[in-house]
Amino acid sequence: MNKNKIFIVLFVVIIIVIFYMTGLEQYMSLDFLKLRMTEFIDYYNSHKLLVIFAYATIYILVTALALPGAAVMTLAGGAVFGIHIGTAIVSISSTVGAALSFAGARYLFRDWIENKYKNNLVKFNEGIEKDSFNYILFLRLVPLFPFFVINLVLGLTRVKFKTYVLTSWIGMLPGTFVFIYAGKQLAGIDSVKSVMSGRVLMALSMLGLLMLVPLFYKKIKSKM
Repeated sequence: MNKNKIFIVLFVVIIIVIFYMTGLEQYMSLDFLKLRMTEFIDYYNSHKLLVIFAYATIYILVTALALPGAAVMTLAGGAVFGIHIGTAIVSISSTVGAALSFAGARYLFRDWIENKYKNNLVKFNEGIEKDSFNYILFLRLVPLFPFFVINLVLGLTRVKFKTYVLTSWIGMLPGTFVFIYAGKQLAGIDSVKSVMSGRVLMALSMLGLLMLVPLFYKKIKSKM
């Protein structure tokens, strides 16, 4: 690993350590959000552009560095900005954050991973690159793995950057809308987990599984 990569890794580690050592995670809790929501809304009404810029910047950092609080921030987006503006801001910010995480993993670690496991990754890379749109949509829609894991793992593959960004944006939209909409009824939410009801999870899972249907069809057809 060259000096530039080492510097980036150290910089990211320092930011994460500072985040936890200073106790910033307490400001990413649902209780804190509900307690200060009136103040946030009042400040937004007086300083719209500043609040939007600060919110988007923090959201991008939280997503890119896999810091806790993205779900609570999404609820805050719905409560403060409303459904339409909130969905737009969170959708763009989460996509940018995912893209940075993806690009960082690719730049820092992909060459090393490929050199170490080159023979084992050939078929895997061929398969996921060929049908990356369907695979990424499945991973984004079905809540099996944390988003930051998806960002990092796919960054180590041969998936095209523009395909990853576009597909991630599309795949994250349904979940984003669910949390933004829930944010409008923030007072009635007891926990972040309660936002994703069984019906919502089932609907998203079904959408994700539909993305795999074309892949199964190709495999069946190729064997006939």
